[in-house]
Amino acid sequence: MKTLRIIGVPEHFNLPWHLAIEKGLFHEEGIVLEWTDIPEGTGKMSKMLGENEADLAIILTEGIVRSIVEGNPSKIIQNYIATPLLWGIHVGAKSPYYKLKDLDGKVSAISRIGSGSHLMSFVNAKKQAWDINNINFNIINTLDGAIKSITSNESDYFLWEQFTTKPLVDSGIFRFLGNCPTPWPCFVIAASENALINKLDEIKAVLKCINSFTREFKSIPGIDMTLANRYKQDLLDIRSWLQITEWSQDLTQTATLMEVQDTLEELNLISHKLRPELLFTNV
Repeated sequence: MKTLRIIGVPEHFNLPWHLAIEKGLFHEEGIVLEWTDIPEGTGKMSKMLGENEADLAIILTEGIVRSIVEGNPSKIIQNYIATPLLWGIHVGAKSPYYKLKDLDGKVSAISRIGSGSHLMSFVNAKKQAWDINNINFNIINTLDGAIKSITSNESDYFLWEQFTTKPLVDSGIFRFLGNCPTPWPCFVIAASENALINKLDEIKAVLKCINSFTREFKSIPGIDMTLANRYKQDLLDIRSWLQITEWSQDLTQTATLMEVQDTLEELNLISHKLRPELLFTNV
């Protein structure tokens, strides 16, 4: 048996991996797939890939693109989610802010620099026609950190995947003000440089397994109930999420990689762009 280390956020997008592991699909290919949840998100996962602490990551497109441009030797190997991510914009339930325009110049809670919550704060500011040089940040690491920061007024607002935070809105911890969808497919699969050199056959086998599984994932009987129970989500919310979410088995498009880089450059989040073939590899 060969071992591959894979990381991702503890969210409903990644249930196919957990079910495939539980069903022994990777074992059938001679692979032990070791999954580790990374609640800190994309910024930490990029670092782990770059430092060979993981072989594969299910990671936000814009975050890993920025990390590779900055020198991370990892590569994108395919799309994972073909649809945009709905970033919910939240304040505390007792916050004095009730409209998005009230948040201009206020403090955004982010998991870490280079994370999706960090980069999407800029995308949202651009969408709202705010001064992107006037965004203030407070690093909170995890969703639990965000709850503490927002409810104690250390931060004013917080961007996170809308359905993940919905229970916090329903329970009266956060108040939802709106959302900011990613302008591109939201999640990709990325591999470390070391894994691409030394574990290429195993990576190919893993992709074959997961792609076969995600093609049929939404048609699994009762999958909505499974998702709702595992991730403590309202069943109607999960059904709404499933309707707008599509898994991908395709290579990341050159046009997408250029659009991401164009946006990051416009927001002063990267100083230069790379040719798309330097960002991904076809395994």
